[in-house]
Amino acid sequence: MPLPNRVRPDGALFADPTRGTLFGNRGGRFHDPQTQVLPRRIQASRQWICCVLSFKGRRHQVWGRGYTDLFFCDEVTAFAAGHRPCMECRRRDALAYREALVKGLGLAEVPLFPAIDRILDSERRSGREKRMHRLPASELPEGAMLLATGGDEFLALRAGSALLWSPAGYVARRSRPTGIVTVLTPPATLAALKQGYRPLWHPSAEALVSPLDRHA
Repeated sequence: MPLPNRVRPDGALFADPTRGTLFGNRGGRFHDPQTQVLPRRIQASRQWICCVLSFKGRRHQVWGRGYTDLFFCDEVTAFAAGHRPCMECRRRDALAYREALVKGLGLAEVPLFPAIDRILDSERRSGREKRMHRLPASELPEGAMLLATGGDEFLALRAGSALLWSPAGYVARRSRPTGIVTVLTPPATLAALKQGYRPLWHPSAEALVSPLDRHA
């Protein structure tokens, strides 16, 4: 039986047999290694990161006595939940993300990653609840994740369209929303995306985008 360690775009944990394309954690352990049931806590610290699935041959027991292992469909999902690239296993991506964020936010100095974590923490949650952001759809970059009308589906923006999210990948292509929409991706990460940071997409996204849209 799968553990409740898959992450939805709204940051909630759930159980699903799909593994996803990225791995991560929230700064340590917040699950019970004996019961392995869905934890009441949502983090161990403000350090929410997303990582590669394999790094230097390291192995440990998932949801054992170490940190709380989490799995994401892709980086677009991880960003929506409020995570950022890991500085250890994804150093190049982490530095590129920080550079884009600094430009996007117009910061005078380059912050250390704990400072970025504080920014993201204030934007991704209100207590235990996911913090949503009401923003004009026309101003959103590719890679932003939205809450669909009705509140029960998630849409990722790509190549002029909106892709319907599922734990196993993107399953349908829809028209890009207009007007004011509910955005899950924190504004700081939106700023990094606007400055050209390119998130890792699940392979299913490519199949839903037409060749003309890819070069638009």
